[in-house]
Amino acid sequence: MSLGDSFWGDVRGVEFAGTPAEPVKVDGKRIWRLFAPYKWWLGGVLALIMLTSVVGMMIPFVIKAIVDIALPGKDMRLLLLLVGAFVAIAAVEALISVVQILIMSRVGQAVIHDLRVKVYSHLQRMSLKFFTSTRNGEVQSRISQDIGGMQSFVTNTAVEVTRNVTIVAVAIISMLVLDWRLALFSFIGLPLSIWINGRIGEMRERVTTRQQERLADMSSLVQESLSVSGMVLSKTTGRARRMVALFTRTSRDVADLEVRSHTAGQWEYSIVTLLVSAIPALTYLLGGYLMGITPTMTIGTIVAMIALQETLVWPLESLLHTAVEFRTMKALFARVFDYQDRKVDIVEAADPVKAAPENVRGEVRFDRVSFRHEDAPEPTLREVDLVVPRGAKVAVVGESGSGKTTLGYLLARLYDVDSGSITIDGVDVREYDFESLAGILGVVSQEPYLLHASVAENLRFAKEDATDEELVAAAKTARIHDVIERQPEGYETVVGERGFRFSGGEKQRIALARTILRNPPVLLLDEATSALDTRTEREISAALDEIMAGRTVITIAHRLSTVRHADEIVLLDKGEVAERGTHEELLAADGRYADLVRGREEAAGSTDRVSW
Repeated sequence: MSLGDSFWGDVRGVEFAGTPAEPVKVDGKRIWRLFAPYKWWLGGVLALIMLTSVVGMMIPFVIKAIVDIALPGKDMRLLLLLVGAFVAIAAVEALISVVQILIMSRVGQAVIHDLRVKVYSHLQRMSLKFFTSTRNGEVQSRISQDIGGMQSFVTNTAVEVTRNVTIVAVAIISMLVLDWRLALFSFIGLPLSIWINGRIGEMRERVTTRQQERLADMSSLVQESLSVSGMVLSKTTGRARRMVALFTRTSRDVADLEVRSHTAGQWEYSIVTLLVSAIPALTYLLGGYLMGITPTMTIGTIVAMIALQETLVWPLESLLHTAVEFRTMKALFARVFDYQDRKVDIVEAADPVKAAPENVRGEVRFDRVSFRHEDAPEPTLREVDLVVPRGAKVAVVGESGSGKTTLGYLLARLYDVDSGSITIDGVDVREYDFESLAGILGVVSQEPYLLHASVAENLRFAKEDATDEELVAAAKTARIHDVIERQPEGYETVVGERGFRFSGGEKQRIALARTILRNPPVLLLDEATSALDTRTEREISAALDEIMAGRTVITIAHRLSTVRHADEIVLLDKGEVAERGTHEELLAADGRYADLVRGREEAAGSTDRVSW
């Protein structure tokens, strides 16, 4: 497999993590529950549909009266009356149809809106584990493409099904009343049509499932390869042509599946079409025969029966088509319901602890904490014991994969511990409500994420009601104010996709300012100054020393300058605490920490950077 395939993935036939092996079962009851909040509106529409259907069924009998009475008798007064009734019925049907469309358009959009919000809200509750095992493009595809694909079905189908069922029922009754022999003959092709539509529905459901999978693949490919990071990688590795070829192949698969979706069962449909077209002609033949043997059969009866057949055909075909479309939509509903059915593994306690940040002292304790990532061969952390007193500055160091970042994620409750506990002021973090924990703990990660919005909006994401003065004060503390002021629009400057208008160090300083603005009692700095030059880091460190006074700070560090001034340094090795102490104590102990420091200084020539 080539580089392009392995990085962005030729995802054909691959089942990605986070996708259940068993398909979600979708039934009509579950889909109906989406409409339940709007049942009174639907009831009103149903009443209108029944009214217009009953009124509409008068037309064939009006036609019969015109053909059998008004025209042969040259009764112009009766003819005008019957034609007027014909036009009035059509006008009533048109008016009611407009009202139905207006109501159902609103109901359909409300249902789609509710579904989008439910899925998005549910995903917001999912833990980090879900997102680390699911492609971003897959999530986007299910919310936009899959739910968007349901829109027409949800908006129109309820009305159409109800209207068509009513029309079919009234038409069948009218045909039986008019002449039961011609009526039974008209129904001769119905069982075959139902059987053929069932087969076509199965075919299209399978095709649609595969089609949506490939659309998700294409969405993921576009999102990843046409992002700023993706473009930089593609151009600097000379893989642009390879990515175009990969996209071409994926798009061709989508196009082929689209053709298969629309053409599936066309030969079978042709049989039904032929049968439907032949029935009226054969009705004339049967009617002519019956006129010769029974006096009750009239030309008006035959013409009215043909009109009823035409009235019956289009709603019956629509119902059969809806059955096929429902099988197709089941594939989309299954993908959306799959996300709704995913278990939320990190939830608030039944009676959570609420705490204002200003009332929190900030003592953090890790008590025999163990954790294993899903499908990992070994535990990431093994019975880690660590106490960070109020106002202490603790640095966590170790080689890549030693569990440093995972320890921070557990503190922030992005994951939950497998065993042991993490407490803040003696309260298990699992007992705090999410809002309180977010207010207590400020996190600045190694890869700060900035929204595609202005600098001010990015800062206010942490504190919506922050004043301009507070923004400036936080930015000055993070030593980013002067950089922002030099921008053409100052604090209203749009940072660009993932903040690419700013350098890595500038983005980290904006992220620091965002955290400073929240003013939390506990700070978690996950390699938060890794992209800063030594001078800038020293400036920020001096500024942070001011705001860190009296606060608990846990630093996941790569730099010696960050480590050496900590109250305590904790060295993790394969998920366990291997050494702990101050910088001087650990050097004097001449253990693993001292070896790593010497190795880095020898390799970098007494540099100020320690990177493991």
